[in-house]
Amino acid sequence: MGVLRFILGDQLHRRVASLTDLDSEADVVLLVEVRAEATYVRHHKQKIAFLFSAMRHFAAELEAEGVRVDYVRLDAEGNTGSFTEELERAIARHDPERVVVTEPGEWRVWEMMQAWREELSVPVEIRADNRFLCSRETFEAWAGDRTALRMETFYRFMRKRTGILMTEEGPEGGQWNFDAENRKRLPRGHVPPERIGFPPDAITREAMALVAREFGDHFGSLDAFAWPVTRAEALRSLAHFLREGLPRFGDYQDAMKADAPFLYHALIAPALNAGLLTAEEICRAAERAYREGGIPLNAAEGFIRQILGWREYVRGLYWAQMPVYAESNALAARRDLPWFYWSGETGMNCLRQCIAQTRDHAYAHHIQRLMVLGNFALLAGIEPAQVEEWYLVVYADAYEWVELPNVHGMVLWADGGLLGSKPYAASGAYIDRMSDYCGAECRYDVKAKTGSEACPFNYLYWNFLITHEQRLCSNPRMAMPYRTLRAMGEERRAAIVADAARFLDALET
Repeated sequence: MGVLRFILGDQLHRRVASLTDLDSEADVVLLVEVRAEATYVRHHKQKIAFLFSAMRHFAAELEAEGVRVDYVRLDAEGNTGSFTEELERAIARHDPERVVVTEPGEWRVWEMMQAWREELSVPVEIRADNRFLCSRETFEAWAGDRTALRMETFYRFMRKRTGILMTEEGPEGGQWNFDAENRKRLPRGHVPPERIGFPPDAITREAMALVAREFGDHFGSLDAFAWPVTRAEALRSLAHFLREGLPRFGDYQDAMKADAPFLYHALIAPALNAGLLTAEEICRAAERAYREGGIPLNAAEGFIRQILGWREYVRGLYWAQMPVYAESNALAARRDLPWFYWSGETGMNCLRQCIAQTRDHAYAHHIQRLMVLGNFALLAGIEPAQVEEWYLVVYADAYEWVELPNVHGMVLWADGGLLGSKPYAASGAYIDRMSDYCGAECRYDVKAKTGSEACPFNYLYWNFLITHEQRLCSNPRMAMPYRTLRAMGEERRAAIVADAARFLDALET
């Protein structure tokens, strides 16, 4: 026969590199559901169900096109549970002249693919992933000898390279970044738009039943599953966001509201990271919506920056720094992850809200992840590896290439400033300003600075600055809080440290 084309579960795009020259008469496309990929960390039930359903739909679409597909289900007789063994079995079934794959998103699978070249009985061709706007080689060339790999610098490079939101004179609107306009709190009584969801069809229900049976003890609930599992659904989700969410996304992208998990966010990251959408088509669609009118520039730019800037940047950084990136622990954080990250049982309403939302939807938006869940982990000194595993487990869009730089570098500053110039640390005042979490539903008083009734974020923030004063006080972006800290009397500092110690010690009991 011809070529065996092995498609991974996050490469579900008809034009992915390994399918560009597909011969539907001679070649076979292989997709496999393997237990090892569902359990190397104990992924959220919705993530597993989403991927299995999306894979099954993709296989069905290929077959409808006349493509020969070899699809191995998790519960198929003889399924070995591993990529390598299932690939070996497929080679025995089909006797191909070679295997073609697209490079994976995660280092551990990349190492596996390198071994295939040595271990398998036929040649293995690994192609560059063509779904990103910046190749690994282009990022490495941009990085060069830079000592600080700042996203903003990379983002400007990518704007120029792609021409997105550019004019002959320079960036659209005369400036690169409109982030200062994108920090509004939702007005009291504001009702966000209804967001589109996709009721599970027969294929999805079958995948959900499999997950409930095989992975029932994993974190999360399947009850609210509504993710797009086909390219057609993903395109509908994108169109809905451009119409209903993007016009006010800029203003309210950092806002949080109790019992309102989605607000103006796009909800397309799982589809994008699995290949149902591509980064370029999303950015071009948002740019087109802006140019056609009705979309403010701050909204279009803020959204495009998250994909063209941040997403492409963290992917490039991941591959440039692996496999050693995860080994650093610049702030020597050693505390265990508190159990409430799994149970949601905490008197802190902001954490309770974000954890419950994560459990129910396998989703939280970027400010919830960074400034509530991540901020607490940073201030509490939780060990990076435990925090990183939690983020990888609980979100439907989480893959190590995107999760690790975001958490290790941005959330925890564990890389010592390679990714971010300063730690994203904040007191309860930030959460109070950007949400309605700090009301009657919270056990603590966000206005109180010390004492048993005070919001723990308040004294944990100042305790964090005290603990890491020698390391951080010379950072120019930390100058203002350290001026405030230096003005505090010894009695106030002692009270902060005592409150923090009492609270943190109680986490371990």
